Amino acid sequence: MNARSSPSPRLRPRLEGKSAIVFGAGSAGPGWGNGKAAAVLYAREGARVACADLDRAAAEETAEIIRSEGGTALALSTDVTDLASVEDAVAQTLAAFGAISILHNNVGVTHMGGPVELTEIEFQQSVDLNLGSVFRTAKAVIPAMLEAGGGAIVNISSLAGLRWTGYPYFAYYATKAGVHQATVAIAMQYATRGIRANCVVPGLVDTPLIYRQISSQYASTQEMVAARNAAVPGGRMGDAWDVAHAALFLASDEARFITGVCLPVDGGQSCAVVAPAAGGR
Repeated sequence: MNARSSPSPRLRPRLEGKSAIVFGAGSAGPGWGNGKAAAVLYAREGARVACADLDRAAAEETAEIIRSEGGTALALSTDVTDLASVEDAVAQTLAAFGAISILHNNVGVTHMGGPVELTEIEFQQSVDLNLGSVFRTAKAVIPAMLEAGGGAIVNISSLAGLRWTGYPYFAYYATKAGVHQATVAIAMQYATRGIRANCVVPGLVDTPLIYRQISSQYASTQEMVAARNAAVPGGRMGDAWDVAHAALFLASDEARFITGVCLPVDGGQSCAVVAPAAGGR
């Protein structure tokens, strides 16, 4: 049996010397979205971070937070439904940082409705954004990772990819489930080539996005927050930092023996299968 010494106490930042590109690094409104928190946390742990978002101002806001804390950041305007735009973001990141150690995917959209209510355009938009983004970013980044000898991919999915969550959004369920298996497929194909791929599966999280995309299902935002809190076994929603810390672990070398995992960050909701009751809409 080969003995291996125990790891030394961590004295350096977890991501020192690494570079990351975070797609969806902006926030949908004031406060902390999942991608914004992850980008800032990566930088706090030593990574140089390319902050890519469809909204250039949102990307720049995140990058400026990183710079104000002494980190290195690049702001990019990127449309993840357009391969050329993704490839341009990757090229700019490689030009600035020389390599991409971490690919972080944090984009998504919810269109309410089942197969009958959804338009074909809405369904296709969900596929292009929620699942297509994982394909396009992986297609653009993996060759650079292979050339560098490896890397870590972290996809942000949703509990909706595993469970019925109480909301009528057929396309979101289907595409987020696809993200899970896409993550596994990448992890297995490149396991021998130094690339790890894992997925964070947030449950009910209080971020600016829910006030734009979920609140219409309730009579008021207060009702939404109360219902979502009540659906979590611990009695409260998580926040963007809960998701970001899970992503940081999976992106770091501390998770070097972890790949192909879809990690629920949901306060135990997936164990209890309690859905937030929608309100009077």
